[in-house]
Amino acid sequence: MDETAVAEQPDVTRSRRLLSHVPEVIFFVLAGIAAWFLWPSSLGGCTTLTIVSGESMEPTYYTGDLVVSRCGEPHIGDVAVYQPVSVGGGRIIHRIIDGDGENGWVLQGDNNAWVDPFSPLADEVLGTARIHIPKVGLAARWITSPWVWGSLIVLALALLLWPRDENAEDDDARLDRDDARGSDVGEPAQELQ
Repeated sequence: MDETAVAEQPDVTRSRRLLSHVPEVIFFVLAGIAAWFLWPSSLGGCTTLTIVSGESMEPTYYTGDLVVSRCGEPHIGDVAVYQPVSVGGGRIIHRIIDGDGENGWVLQGDNNAWVDPFSPLADEVLGTARIHIPKVGLAARWITSPWVWGSLIVLALALLLWPRDENAEDDDARLDRDDARGSDVGEPAQELQ
């Protein structure tokens, strides 16, 4: 065997080993990018997921639509998600029609004839709408429904507490013993003498 071929073989093996890790590296890079874009504002991130409820933003958004908003400097005309301190954690998604972040934004729902009674400052605006996914929130609303979870809990308890037929277990054990002895089902086992 040629000495150069022997010297190149470890390099080929090392290259193949490195190439085998490329999909893992790509996966972790994509996961990191997704985490950066999707990290919620409630955990210090920049993304807010809002499920629209009500008719104030029709025809732009309807009840059950999911709106993904990202932090950044809002501008007049943007749809903003804000959280007034006086509402106690509730979020409002309306369009900015006037104002600024220092003195307060003026917002209004696309379907409203009146202006919002709140003038959120820059720190109360969670972000501006970037992605709109129609009707996804309806599935989320169904999944988080107390009726659905209550029904699942009742079903699980019923299955857990359902009386079992003790004789069925004894019959299964007897059949297993009979099979081990080599007898057919329905025939009495022969006694060994």
